[in-house]
Amino acid sequence: MKYQHVRFQSFGYELPPEVITSGDIEERLVPVYEKLKLPQGRLELMSGIKERRLWPKGTRPSDGAVLAGEKAIASSGIPPGELDCLIFTSVSRDMMEPATASFVHNQLGLPDRCLVFDISNACLGFLDGMIFLANMIELGQVKCGLLVAGETAEDLLESTIQNLLADTSLTRKTIKYSFASLTIGSGAVALVMTHEKYRKGSQKFIGGAYRANTRHNDLCQGGQSSTPNSSQSSILMATDSEELMKQGIETARSTWGDFLAELGWQPEEIDVFFCHQVGQAHARLLFENLELDPVNNFETLTFLGNTGSVSAPITMAMGIEQGVFRKGQRAALLGIGSGINCLMLGVEW
Repeated sequence: MKYQHVRFQSFGYELPPEVITSGDIEERLVPVYEKLKLPQGRLELMSGIKERRLWPKGTRPSDGAVLAGEKAIASSGIPPGELDCLIFTSVSRDMMEPATASFVHNQLGLPDRCLVFDISNACLGFLDGMIFLANMIELGQVKCGLLVAGETAEDLLESTIQNLLADTSLTRKTIKYSFASLTIGSGAVALVMTHEKYRKGSQKFIGGAYRANTRHNDLCQGGQSSTPNSSQSSILMATDSEELMKQGIETARSTWGDFLAELGWQPEEIDVFFCHQVGQAHARLLFENLELDPVNNFETLTFLGNTGSVSAPITMAMGIEQGVFRKGQRAALLGIGSGINCLMLGVEW
């Protein structure tokens, strides 16, 4: 897929105010660590994550999305009444029905004629949203629109800790399936996209490529569950991190070939990469397999953790803010999500 007229107008993001370190999580898991004879510092050592951020209790996904959306709209200079489309893209959502986008739309005061809906595809939701919005812009169906994501990791993190503390059958092998749930963090990001004839933003959306490898949709699954010794429903996720990484990298390698061919780019022509961030081992293996220089990979993993659908776009937003991605350069967004699905997008400034 390729685009001729789609521009990134402005990003906005919001970092939650509460910081929890990997050491803080391990302090709560001392009984588990002592029982399984696990060394302190293991979580940060294996993931590369020093800390992650959490929202205050009661914060809904739409609340974070609104904060980020307000910043993106203000930075764009586009009156809210001119936005034609709003897409909410997070793993987290306020409730099953209605669409979380409806709450964001109302709080932002967007016009009645604005198309409003949710997209959900694990950690690739925001990148998928870029494609959907770009398609409508390229076809002339809308002149500008807003993508938002607000991830809330609090319930999953707390449920995982409580489940590990209560599980009397836990072993060094079975605890591995909960490891990924201890790496997540919260955050929010938004992006205003436009048709260049309406508003010529700085970054031009060139296109991208995608692959599905759904034979491995069992490697990371989560949802409502009952914790041991409790009738209370909570959110839990089980992840085969090692196999997910292996199959995800293999899928990425195939997607990378398609991406280069579709855009007509050479690897050395790409100045900076913004990736969905799972852990340092994943990033290292990805760049080894794609034969790319990790120096060109801009990261936020150490202080944000894995922020789901927010991860790649918020990293790009910070990269633009810090001058890592600037005029005359090319950037690639590399996303791998459970399912397994892979999506790679190219942007020129």
